Amino acid sequence: MALPQLCWEADFLKDNPTLQDESYGIPAEVKHIHYPMRLVRYWFMYHFLREETARQGRNLSVCEIGVDTGQMLGFMHAAARNGGANVEFSDWDAVDALIREDILKSAGYNQFYQVDLESPEFALGGKQYDAMILLHVLEHLFQPEQLVAKLVVNLKPGGMMIGGFPSLPHAMVQSREQEIRPKARKYGHVSVFSPQRVRAMAAASGLEVEFLSGAFFIRKKGFFLENYKWWMRFNLWFGGMFPGWPGETYWILRKPK
Repeated sequence: MALPQLCWEADFLKDNPTLQDESYGIPAEVKHIHYPMRLVRYWFMYHFLREETARQGRNLSVCEIGVDTGQMLGFMHAAARNGGANVEFSDWDAVDALIREDILKSAGYNQFYQVDLESPEFALGGKQYDAMILLHVLEHLFQPEQLVAKLVVNLKPGGMMIGGFPSLPHAMVQSREQEIRPKARKYGHVSVFSPQRVRAMAAASGLEVEFLSGAFFIRKKGFFLENYKWWMRFNLWFGGMFPGWPGETYWILRKPK
């Protein structure tokens, strides 16, 4: 089984001052860890976009759904400043329930859509993108599959939808969802995913699963082993081999040409 993530660069995570910024939500215990597993979510997206840019041989048009304060694009810039590849884009648009336009403009976002993602009227218009990012957003929606189906029209033929979220073994999904929904706070987690649900979601929207992997065996805040690259590689290997393990799942869904 090929696991490309085992070959991806990670050294730009080490001692990167930008990635210690409070906007990344990194606890104090993690800020001096060299390879924090909490940043793997951005790390996967960075490498998905880096490889797609190289494959296409041009700058990509990107739409990010659920941008918060712009951590994802900030991560892209921080990686380049600390020795990683500089991945450039033709444009990078932002979609969220609350758009902090002043913060996002300074971060480099272009066009903004402040919308209720679960509103029946939600639509992005006619613009199409090479890549759409859904990073830790679908678990906050009651009907995530409906959003994915809506967004497919804004994806260019051959384009990719990338993202990730917490995940559980498939047998636990329904019971966990029933448990968390009645007590969920506003914008809290209300949907639960497994690799099987990702595949079903892709099939229902006419997308092909190109990549799907778990992220780690164990993640512990400030864990001393996260100072070692071999520990990060071990977690990535374990996630790739056992994607149904409780943790997080990351994926690429491709729209056929």
